[in-house]
Amino acid sequence: MISQLHFIFLWSMPCFVLGNYSAEEKYKIWMRHRYNSCTACLGELMAHEAFQVKETALGTLMKFVELEAKRPLVKNEWSFNFPRELLQVVVEGLIQTDQNSSLLISHFQEYMEHDDVRFFVMKAVAENLGTVMPKAKQAPFPIYQKNAFTLISSIVMPSEESEIKKFLVNNANQEEWKVSKRKEHRRAFERMWLGFLKYKLPGSLYKKVLVILHDSILPHLNEPTLLMDFLTVAYDVGGAISLLALNGLFVLILQHNLEYPDFYTKLYSLLDPSIFHVKYHARFFRLLDLFLSSSHLPAYLVAAFAKRLSRLALTAPPDGLLIVIPFICNLLKRHPSCLVLIHRPNGPAEMPDDPYKMDEKDPLESRAMESSLWEIKTLQNHYHPDVAKAAEEINLPLSQMEQDLSEILQLTSFEKET
Repeated sequence: MISQLHFIFLWSMPCFVLGNYSAEEKYKIWMRHRYNSCTACLGELMAHEAFQVKETALGTLMKFVELEAKRPLVKNEWSFNFPRELLQVVVEGLIQTDQNSSLLISHFQEYMEHDDVRFFVMKAVAENLGTVMPKAKQAPFPIYQKNAFTLISSIVMPSEESEIKKFLVNNANQEEWKVSKRKEHRRAFERMWLGFLKYKLPGSLYKKVLVILHDSILPHLNEPTLLMDFLTVAYDVGGAISLLALNGLFVLILQHNLEYPDFYTKLYSLLDPSIFHVKYHARFFRLLDLFLSSSHLPAYLVAAFAKRLSRLALTAPPDGLLIVIPFICNLLKRHPSCLVLIHRPNGPAEMPDDPYKMDEKDPLESRAMESSLWEIKTLQNHYHPDVAKAAEEINLPLSQMEQDLSEILQLTSFEKET
């Protein structure tokens, strides 16, 4: 059978050269040309304005993929006869630059149940990103990036090699086929995600990536710490994105021994008046509690967080105060060395006498351990009775049992966290 490169070479030659081929060979060359034209047209139809046309084009192309897999046009032992070039046409049709393809991608999910299709889709996406995204320096492609995210975030990776057993293409040496190896899937998965995350994302995509990062991405990377650059850039976006980026870094620190000495300094800088007013404040305090859960944190650091939250509480709304006051009490129970903040004789009673430096970005230099939580005492005169009652708890001997914040946080988690 004539190879594709051989075919292209022949087609570009003068007609008299083809005279050296038999009628049957000429017919095969002509049919191959017609077939390639057909698949190219189907790829273009995946961008048609009518969804039924798109869906039909996708289904036809994938039928061709299946048929080529069973009866390869070009036999190539290295690629195990999988029609990668044809699948690349499909991927290009799914991640377009100028129209949303989410519905079409959802219809494509049934094909990715095949392990070999999913494997070569990951490779095709990585190649496509490497071709398209360098052009984005002149003109950003937010629609393309959203389509790419929709496709790659839907990929479900096998957790064990024994799960890799459903193939569109069955080879004689199936056990030796690299597509049957989980390590090869992980390698393709990592290359695809790193290729996607190396470029600046639209703001809406940062949060979507960060929300699935620790469950759906990090566990399948060979070197999770390669995402540190992405997480550092995401932190600089601000708001909820910064907090979620720190969550990703926190996972890398705990589970992958990442050294990131600025973690708590960056977290400390996120404590400003907006944390009580934004839609994601329940998520913020849930993660903040996680980050400060270790009993091995230095006292000066915990004191700085407790003091800063106390100061911010002076201007917080009642629903925010009902979260932050028990939150501070839990910090003190978790770190008894910080109880000096509520038991300091002749401590500052108001702001002018307070040595605490609210504007200091470094918690070590904030002088929080020299201060006291007089702000909580002030809140005992709050107009809202529930707030005043919560603030009075600090006068009582703090029990060793921390207060469960889940109920309080659940009350404020009905907001849309955008």
